[in-house]
Amino acid sequence: MQRIVDPQQSRMFDPFDPVLTDKTRARLLDGWPGVVRHVVLELMPVGTLGEHYSPDTGRPTKELYSMAGLILLMECMDWTKQDALDAYSYHMDVHYALNMEPVTHDMSIRTLERYILIFEQDKLARSVMNEVTVRLAELLEIKIDKQRLDSTHVFSNMASFGRTRLMGVAIKRFLTQVQRHDPSVYVGLPESLRQRYSPSVHQMFADAGKDKDSRHLLRQQVAEDMHVLIGRFAEMEKHRDRSSYKSMEQIFYEQCEVHEKKVTLKGKPGSDVMQNPSDPDATYDGHKGQGYQVQISETCHPDNEVQLVTAALAQTAAKSDAEAVEPVLEDLQKSGLLPQEMLVDTSYASDENVQTAKGFDVELVGPVPGSNSQVAADDLTIDDFNVGETSGQVVCCPAGHQPVSSVHDPETGKTRTTMPDSACCGCEDFDQCPVEKKRNGYQVDHTAKQRRTAARRHEEATDVFRERYRVRGGIEGTNSGLKRRTGLGRVRVRGGPRVFHAIYLKITGWNILRASVCAKMREIVRQRAYAAVFWACFGAYTLQDTHQSRLGRFRSMFLAFRSSFNASMEFFRSRELGF
Repeated sequence: MQRIVDPQQSRMFDPFDPVLTDKTRARLLDGWPGVVRHVVLELMPVGTLGEHYSPDTGRPTKELYSMAGLILLMECMDWTKQDALDAYSYHMDVHYALNMEPVTHDMSIRTLERYILIFEQDKLARSVMNEVTVRLAELLEIKIDKQRLDSTHVFSNMASFGRTRLMGVAIKRFLTQVQRHDPSVYVGLPESLRQRYSPSVHQMFADAGKDKDSRHLLRQQVAEDMHVLIGRFAEMEKHRDRSSYKSMEQIFYEQCEVHEKKVTLKGKPGSDVMQNPSDPDATYDGHKGQGYQVQISETCHPDNEVQLVTAALAQTAAKSDAEAVEPVLEDLQKSGLLPQEMLVDTSYASDENVQTAKGFDVELVGPVPGSNSQVAADDLTIDDFNVGETSGQVVCCPAGHQPVSSVHDPETGKTRTTMPDSACCGCEDFDQCPVEKKRNGYQVDHTAKQRRTAARRHEEATDVFRERYRVRGGIEGTNSGLKRRTGLGRVRVRGGPRVFHAIYLKITGWNILRASVCAKMREIVRQRAYAAVFWACFGAYTLQDTHQSRLGRFRSMFLAFRSSFNASMEFFRSRELGF
């Protein structure tokens, strides 16, 4: 049976009054517990959670708002499951944040896991992040017109293996399953093969030589063992359908090739390959290693009191940053947080991405890829020519000479321009000019992309661009803070769905922590806490006996309110929020 307590419901008597002093209450209201209790908790997806339970039959669930909030806090604070249970049971700040009574609460770890599983199956973490981000941005009046985009690497809770150990672990996992479920088949395997993979993962191949030739021979032996096992069990349906067999088969064909029944290892298997059978979704980044990554867009307007993460896109590590611009902008558009200007680094700033961003009415600002090596600082480019914006044809060169012809091909997008010999022969800037002497005269070919790129290179060399782009580096501090404060650098789970769940909730928690240090948010929290006290009292004392006169009822209401909540009034008056 669903048990839901609306966090917006006011109470006549606050259960925290007997256990909190003015100072402790102030600390709760001015920190993250106040933001969670009075702003965030009402946004939790209890409707979706409640769909997994009957509305009116069966044993009552844990209170659903508090459970959803606990799952959020668990990732925000980088708690283990046991830490989360301890906090739920007897941490007063968590009780206040989750709108719970300030008494001991009991819950088993299995119950917590069940609610986490619902979050993961229904993919609620991303929707929670979007809801909370939009609400915080609205309340704090965050200016979103200027944002910055970057990616950061995330390690999952898996071991890092080289190629030989990766294949060996895959074989060991499969043989363990065969030995457990079909001992007779396991005994029928060659003894040398069984002995090779019987030690623990850390002791496996311990007796092998460490020189290059020994390691190469061992890797070849492991690859051939894997090939033999795949062929031997391919026709055994009960073993072929095991996840350990499928992982072994996938790893073999990603790492090895078979030519005329001879097994050879691939020189470079690539990045989008399995890194550990325990985490089949993790891939590899050549610079940062195995695992996952998340694309993060953050506000960077100087007038904002705090900067918030407006969008996050969790990915595997093999994904290119260049492919992230469009999905991030689509996500920002859906949540109504689309900026006018997006600062990015070189890997995002291709001409294709700049044109894609223009389709969203967003200016993508970043260094042109390859701009430091392709063109010297004093060289002329096609951007120095006078080119018609609509026709794409050259009107005149930088020296003012008109071309003999300039023809644009709409199919290829290329414009071929022929300059007069008399103009180019004696031109003092010919060595720096893109015009080249060819069989048919002096010619230059260009496309619209080349013209746009040249214009961006010229702009990039200006002090105005450097000053405009200077704030992009601030997102590196956000990436560092996320890893240090919320544990984003290495999450406690494995597998794509669980890792993505943790990423989105940790980023949500980061926004809550950032909002909690904002003076405007503290004022909003205090006002909401005060309003809850007032309306609870007002609602209780307007339900007096209907035979009592209206004047008498309101007089009783006022007197009771003044006497019962005098301490609370003093607390709010001290913050210039008097009644």
